Amino acid sequence: MALDFAAGCIGGAAGVLVGHPFDTVKVRLQVQNVDKPLYRGTFHCFQSIVRQESMLGLYKGIGSPMMGLTFINAIVFGVQGNAMRHLGNDTPLNQFLAGAAAGAIQCVICCPMELAKTRMQMQGTGEKKSKKKMYKNSLDCLVRIYKREGFRGINRGMVTTLVRETPGFGVYFLAYDVLTRSLGCEPEDPYMIPKLLFAGGMSGIASWLSTYPVDVIKSRLQADGVGGVNKYSSIMDCVRQSVQKEGYRVFTRGLTSTLLRAFPVNATTFATVTLFLMYMRREEECSMPTSEPQPVQLQPLQQQTQPTSM
Repeated sequence: MALDFAAGCIGGAAGVLVGHPFDTVKVRLQVQNVDKPLYRGTFHCFQSIVRQESMLGLYKGIGSPMMGLTFINAIVFGVQGNAMRHLGNDTPLNQFLAGAAAGAIQCVICCPMELAKTRMQMQGTGEKKSKKKMYKNSLDCLVRIYKREGFRGINRGMVTTLVRETPGFGVYFLAYDVLTRSLGCEPEDPYMIPKLLFAGGMSGIASWLSTYPVDVIKSRLQADGVGGVNKYSSIMDCVRQSVQKEGYRVFTRGLTSTLLRAFPVNATTFATVTLFLMYMRREEECSMPTSEPQPVQLQPLQQQTQPTSM
């Protein structure tokens, strides 16, 4: 299980660096005022942030996921691997259940982390140098929210996070399992790494598509109150107001940037985790005195978690 956690840490850090700019674009599009929109779409948002706030604007709030996602991925891959060992049989249903369990448990860290990330990403919108910063950094953001709103404040959006992450991670691991089996990822295959990247990227896309409408509501709830005024009194009130003003299309806001981010981030994460585990297990087998060397086989990620692992 220690290897699962270590692999998750490495994969998480790699994923954050690759995908954070697209996440900033996603959040801006999800929560912008529909009456006075600043951005016309994904690429206009991307260009506007770079022009008005410099390239650093795309990395606002990266401190929170750099700290949090590393641990989140460690928890996710560790819990998923441990759950598969307890469930025993490697079946699609068990893959989904193990992933869902991992997704639910990591919400304890994910929710406050994403709250801080969202608030930091919205801070100083359209300004190269913010005249007045409400938060110095992600930690300061959480401390201030806690002082003002208490424990409930730093867990704003917890229910929507749970609703998004639990089935989302179930789909995530299930899709990766199905794809790696279908593609036949084996160590001797010269196209193994491209296959792993493709399987990981498509798993991320499948996971996001399965729960994206919930993510829109989560982002709006967590960004609510930034200017000192709360627009939404509850999850259903947020859904009702959003649909009344923008129609059902509101649930696809920011989807393009999310999918553009999902493929490289999850391709990087899953390929990094799988290759790291292969390397470490090969090292372990080489260091063990055996009369006959055993061949190292790449099995789908969930099977690796049983002696590993949106």
